[in-house]
Amino acid sequence: MRLFTDLEIDLLIDEISEAALEAIKQAAGEAAKAAVLSMVEREAILLRETQRLRNETEALAQEVTDTRRSGRKNTVLGVLFGILGGLAVGVCGTLIIGGR
Repeated sequence: MRLFTDLEIDLLIDEISEAALEAIKQAAGEAAKAAVLSMVEREAILLRETQRLRNETEALAQEVTDTRRSGRKNTVLGVLFGILGGLAVGVCGTLIIGGR
């Protein structure tokens, strides 16, 4: 069995320490890459959700505009029918009362 000298042991420790530091740096780099990828994925999800909400908002705004238009149309028709109905009742009433 061979005995190692102090110098050989120190060199071996230095090599092992260098290899460990390199492995730590590599692992840290991989962890950083994974963290960045995770953030990019979350951002992509948020962008898709934002676009979905924007589309939904635009659809609701169009629906409100359409509802307002139909509301105005219904109001005008209601007023018109009211005036025509009032005229019809007035004319009929005048004819009935005046006809006696």
